[in-house]
This record gives sequence, structure tokens and C-alpha cells, in this order.
Amino acid sequence: MTVLVTGAAGFIGMTVSLALMARGETVVGIDNVNDYYDVRLKEARLARLMENEKFSFVRGDIVDAEALAHAAKGVDRIVHLAAQAGVRYSLENPGAYIQANIVGHMNVIERARAMGDDLKHLVYASSSSVYGGNTKLPFSVDDQVDTPISLYAATKKADELMSYSYSSTYGIPQTGLRFFTVYGPWGRPDMSLYIFTSKILAGDPIPVFNHGKMQRDFTYVDDIVAGVLAALDNPPPRGGDTVPHRVYNLGNNNSEPLMRFIGLIEEALGVKAEIDFQPMQTGDVPATYADIEASQRDLGFEPRVTIDVGIPRFVEWYRTFHA
Repeated sequence: MTVLVTGAAGFIGMTVSLALMARGETVVGIDNVNDYYDVRLKEARLARLMENEKFSFVRGDIVDAEALAHAAKGVDRIVHLAAQAGVRYSLENPGAYIQANIVGHMNVIERARAMGDDLKHLVYASSSSVYGGNTKLPFSVDDQVDTPISLYAATKKADELMSYSYSSTYGIPQTGLRFFTVYGPWGRPDMSLYIFTSKILAGDPIPVFNHGKMQRDFTYVDDIVAGVLAALDNPPPRGGDTVPHRVYNLGNNNSEPLMRFIGLIEEALGVKAEIDFQPMQTGDVPATYADIEASQRDLGFEPRVTIDVGIPRFVEWYRTFHA
């Protein structure tokens, strides 16, 4: 059958689409290919996808309900990854987050409702950002997430609430996945690994916030994709006594110090970084760490790639892509 992937020109969207086609699925992708970051990278991802005859593409915006309905014809599952990404950009352009993450998500779940029993499952991307000011580590899906410290985080929490309400009211099987700092080949240029790599090679200082006292649960993209596909294959059952909506963490289950992360980039590049230590940025958090007990139990999720392996893989891709 056919899967609709929203945000197909994105980092995770492309990688999920490739994985779906590798196991024999037909994929319809939709993406507005906006200029939040270099469009050439998005077009290169799309070119890679278009090499596969199992992929078709709709250049459109999920905010446009008609474009979304056109893309969704004949599909039986949806992987919803389209969103306005980035915590810091939400301080500059909050309207973009309301449109893409609230209006766009609403259109997706409305499309799911219109599909009725033809829809087997809707899997959507949430974010570790929903944990906001939570100081308890690791972050558990059972923790309260009522203290978002960025608009981006607030929109992702709103998406979870909207999806729960539609699952409760209409019985739509949905699974939300809270991603933790995804990195790897074909990654986003606004993420730290891409920024640090490009600046180190250019001989520019790299900005390191909170004076380097940061920790992140860095999760390699292939591990994330394995979790997305496992979730897609395990929809919450319809028609029972419980609402067919679940939320899981997808992380590496290991919170790494930022300075070790930078050291591995230096090692892979063979270049020493010039570090510009700066205070904590507004909307940022000092540490993230995923409790993956539920996703291990229910989805068989087991992250396999450490940053010692994943960072050199990214650097190799970066050198090739930017050669």
C-alpha cells in the first residue's frame, strides 16, 4: 500500500521515505520546499528520492488543505514530519510556527478524519522540546510537559493535545514521537553538528552556549527512522476502552556532554576548533536525556549508533556533498 510522508524534502522525511521504499512501500511525499535553510539541500534530497519509481512528489504546503487532500489520495498511512523547525527561529518569526505547526497539523488530522477506516495509522513528529523546564533526568513520557520555554515547544505540545482529542472523538489511531536531537548525513544546516563542521573547516569560531555546560541526547538518524517504522507498524488498536493515541520518546538514551561532541568533530575533521563561549540562549535547556523504556517495550526500539560512530559518518558525507 501507499504511505504519505509530509515534509519529504526534509532531513528525516527523506530518510524515512528511503527506508519505506527499501522495504517495498510506495511513498507519496509532500513538501513546500521553503527557504528556512538552503533550498539546494532540499532539492538534492528530492532528487535522490525521485530516482526511485516508488516515489511521487507533490510540491505543496500542508497549510493548503486542498494540496494535502490531493497528496493523500489512495494512501492508507501517514507519516507527518512537516513542521517549522528550530527553537531559536521561533523568537524571530512566531507566525511561521502557528501556520505550519498548528494550522498544518490541524489539516493533517482533519484529512485523517476524512479518510475514516481507510486510514490505518497516523504517526507524527513531536519533539523533546516539549519537556521544557523539566529538570528531572531522564525525560519520561509520563512526566508533566506543561512548562514549554519556547513557542516551538508549545506548538509541538499543542499538536499532541490536538491529536489526542481527534483520537478520542473519532477513533483515529495516532502515535506521536518525541525526537531527541537528530543528526547524521543529509542533516539540517541549522543544527549544531552542521554549524560546527562548516565553521571549523572555514577557520571561524564556533558559538558554544552556556559556556559549554550543555548535554544532549544525540540520536543518529537511522535509529530514529527505525523507530518511526516500528511505530508505523504498531498502531494503537481501534474500538477498545482506551483512546487509540500513544506518545513515545525516540532518543539514544544517553546524554552526552557538548564538549565531548565537539571533540569528536575535531577528531573527524583533523582540525582544532576555535571556541567562542557564550551564555545560555533564550528558549534553550541545559540538558536532554530520553527515557526510552516505553518505546523499547512496545516498539522494540533499540538505538545502535553512538556519536563516536555517527559523527565521522556525518563528516564523511559533508566532505563529499560540499566537495
